[in-house]
Amino acid sequence: MILVTGATGNLAAAAIDHLLTRVGPDRVVALARSEAKAAPLRARAVAVRLGDYGDPAALAHAMDGVRKVLLVSSNDHGNLLTHHQNVIRAAEKAGVEHVVYTGTAVRDSDASPMSPMLTALLRTEDHLRSSGLTHTVLRNTMYTDALPVFLGADVLERGIDLPAGDGRIPFALRREMGEAAANVLLQDGHEGKTYELTAPEAHTIEDVARVLSERSGKPVPYTSPEPQEFTDGLRAAGVPEPGAALLSAFVTDMREGRYDIVTRDLEDLLGRKPASLDASLREVYRL
Repeated sequence: MILVTGATGNLAAAAIDHLLTRVGPDRVVALARSEAKAAPLRARAVAVRLGDYGDPAALAHAMDGVRKVLLVSSNDHGNLLTHHQNVIRAAEKAGVEHVVYTGTAVRDSDASPMSPMLTALLRTEDHLRSSGLTHTVLRNTMYTDALPVFLGADVLERGIDLPAGDGRIPFALRREMGEAAANVLLQDGHEGKTYELTAPEAHTIEDVARVLSERSGKPVPYTSPEPQEFTDGLRAAGVPEPGAALLSAFVTDMREGRYDIVTRDLEDLLGRKPASLDASLREVYRL
């Protein structure tokens, strides 16, 4: 059986969707915090085990009879490393054969305003290596699906006002990263490997604006304001301080080129080229 943690989140859901095209639901176990959110999984005959990363007893129960685990990174940034260590220890005790872990593809993490979170992700990799568990690390680039969070719901009407400068990002669709993770779980030969899952080409936010303009038939101008002006605008719009700081940190990493990592790993794991920027933006924005 394959256990998928964080099963009601978007990346885990994408992985489960692909797993269910290849194996029966009796082979998939979902770890979820909420019975209500897990109901659609139960409706598909997927076994649901309730619990969270902070509950070692629940994690031990979730691992019962499991051979492989997809460890999707916790979204509790203040407790990332502890949460991941809890899952890894539970996997060790249960004799799990293979752990696949999803982290982040970013360079110069020490210089990032999100350094504490990124350090926790990298230390999770170290903990996996020292655990003795057979494992695979998947470092995911920024999701194309996340662009509406940064650009706003009305981007086609207002344009893009984001201090990303000419930073380049190899955006990729979350569903394709979930598919790649599922393939790693289902195939042999990935043990001990670290993959950086990115599109085969990096693009600027100006490129995003150009594609949105072409596909929508509306002019979508791109303006890169001063970073402080952007952060002040978030606060003025009522975005809570932690959210404003996090969005600003992500944009800083975009602007400073920390996501500018391009590999063929995603293409190789999918067995085809990932969706282009044009195709992925049409999917995300339904153009």
